[in-house]
Amino acid sequence: MGSSSGNILKSLSNRCLLRLSSDTHSLFHGKTFNEASLTTQRRGFYSFSSPNKLASCKGSHPLRSFSTSSSSSKVGFLGWYLAKLESHPIITKSVTTSLIFAAADFTSQMITSASSYDSIRTLRMAGYGLLLLGPSQHLWFNLLSKALPKRDMLTTFKKMFLGQAVFGPLVTTVFFSYNAALQGENAEEIAARLKRDLLPTLISGAMFWPTCDFVTYKFVPVHLQPLMNSSCSYIWTIYLTYMASLNKVSIE
Repeated sequence: MGSSSGNILKSLSNRCLLRLSSDTHSLFHGKTFNEASLTTQRRGFYSFSSPNKLASCKGSHPLRSFSTSSSSSKVGFLGWYLAKLESHPIITKSVTTSLIFAAADFTSQMITSASSYDSIRTLRMAGYGLLLLGPSQHLWFNLLSKALPKRDMLTTFKKMFLGQAVFGPLVTTVFFSYNAALQGENAEEIAARLKRDLLPTLISGAMFWPTCDFVTYKFVPVHLQPLMNSSCSYIWTIYLTYMASLNKVSIE
């Protein structure tokens, strides 16, 4: 088959040379030079002599193989997850946050709880991640990326400050209130819990979150920032769910 392909190429080369000679002869003898004809002939030669055409003579499909290889490189969990982030960003981020909160609460109970495993508590944490924190992270990071689009050091520190001064206290307050309300605490008891637990939690957060926030805002693409934030939240939520599980404040 190799010698056959070589003969085909040689035959086509000879045909092109003959046509070129014929057109040159016509030009020097005063006849009209048919450039379009020569161009067409050359295109036919190069098209047939390309690797894809030769491979098709052998019954293979190189273009199809390349397409299959390219698409297969995108197959896998990471490719699937990135596609979901693009097509359904809020739902994907919310489900991711929910799973991370559930895993963090499970770990927290294994470490700190002396009693049996409380599945209801884990469901509460998963619900918070799914319904509240996941969507709010999506909105927050997109808002910051539009208000402060740069990634220089000054802009990064501005984002970090806003995260510690605005977003952190807000979501922590919502977290404690949500968890306490689902445990049956009334408004007065929730207020007393916040008075006892909110400030110590924010102080602890100020020692934990700046490093994570710096990496997130400086280096991570906006559509992956909630994932990075939730990944950091795994460690933080172990502490947070422990704080939320403390007994309610007795009001005398």
